[in-house]
Amino acid sequence: MQLSLLEFASMAGTKTPFAPPVPTETTSIDTGAEVDARVVVFNCECHTYDQVIALFCQHIPGMNTTKAFELAWKIDHDGEAIVFAGTLAQAEEIAEKLAGGGLRVAVQ
Repeated sequence: MQLSLLEFASMAGTKTPFAPPVPTETTSIDTGAEVDARVVVFNCECHTYDQVIALFCQHIPGMNTTKAFELAWKIDHDGEAIVFAGTLAQAEEIAEKLAGGGLRVAVQ
């Protein structure tokens, strides 16, 4: 039986071990691109997967639910994840929006 994302998210607080998601896409950063800053999101144990996924899809350009879930899982299990890399202005704008949604963020 395969769980829906909503069913999985509701079980995320359980102690049942889950296998990490298999990345469906790879992201590479062109060394010639303007990457001045990164947005890092930290685990806070106060948001559901659904809430985090919705914030990522709403505020991070090019984000989709699959990638957002992968990042949410990484944050939940590793304590943090880089969710965006780009110009400092873009990173600050995205970080402000994610923080406005209650996420713990930093621009590096």
